Amino acid sequence: MKALVYTGPHGMDWRDAPDPQPGPGEALITVEAVGICGSDMHAWHGHDERRPAPLILGHEATGIVQAGTLAGRRVTVNPLVTCMACEYCAGGRTNLCAERQIISMPPREGAFAELLAMPERNLVEVPGGVDVRKAALAEPIACSWHAVRLAEAALQPPLAEARVVILGGGAIGLGAALAAKVFGCQDIWIAETNALRHGALEAAGPFKVYDPLTEAGPDMASAQVIVDAFGGEATRAAATALARPGGVIVHIGLAGGAPGLDVRRMTLQEITFIGTYTYTMQDFRDTAAAIFDGRLGALDWFEERALKDGAAAFDDINAGRVAAPKIVLNPHG
Repeated sequence: MKALVYTGPHGMDWRDAPDPQPGPGEALITVEAVGICGSDMHAWHGHDERRPAPLILGHEATGIVQAGTLAGRRVTVNPLVTCMACEYCAGGRTNLCAERQIISMPPREGAFAELLAMPERNLVEVPGGVDVRKAALAEPIACSWHAVRLAEAALQPPLAEARVVILGGGAIGLGAALAAKVFGCQDIWIAETNALRHGALEAAGPFKVYDPLTEAGPDMASAQVIVDAFGGEATRAAATALARPGGVIVHIGLAGGAPGLDVRRMTLQEITFIGTYTYTMQDFRDTAAAIFDGRLGALDWFEERALKDGAAAFDDINAGRVAAPKIVLNPHG
């Protein structure tokens, strides 16, 4: 098969790679669409020791099953593979499994390729009439759905009455805005410093989009929920300043581990901080269902490119030349 292989910092090579060999209970999938994630960018920069080169990255995938009980079906892929036997898996918190693996990290190669092997239990069938490129958004939006669900559980008053501020307008941030809307929120702000993205964000829903570096946003200490979809020192500092007493900060982004939280203010104002990683299997299925029935909107805010041209897509994202919150790559383009 052909694959886009990460070869080292800022290096991606379109080349031949061995076909994956499905194990017991696994399906072989022809990849139809695969998104570029912020974590792929982090690896491309050489900043993720969990993703050593050479490696096939990519974990936001849809495709067609080649053999097995789902042969011929279009599926979206939950890339998080867990043991299904530990206390966390048994309790429905599969994302906390100590044995968890995710494609694009050894020992599992990723989906920037023509073929992918995955356990059948990780596949969700895509109904006819649903665009596979939109179905590939299930993975990033599931991260957002999981975060909003955790915020809802921790918050008083009800989430539907809350002001929600999202820091970062990429796919995770926009996904959080869309999920918050599904959960009933009506006062949703998105902070995004790349002005090229503002049009797509504003078109995606009734969101208040602003550049926190140059424009006035929500008042400090005015938000019941803050979603940090970037996860850097500056956004952590902004999150603690924006939170109302009794508010909730949900931290998804992994841009860096430097300090930034105002722990004294969080203590004095009883602000809850929740670290959130990926999603449970149920979160993934709930997100996919919301995509399929249209509750998450048109989902037309991605840009499609050919997988063979993926190296240029990484360069363009890094240089801030991409207006779309998500680039989806087509292995057959």
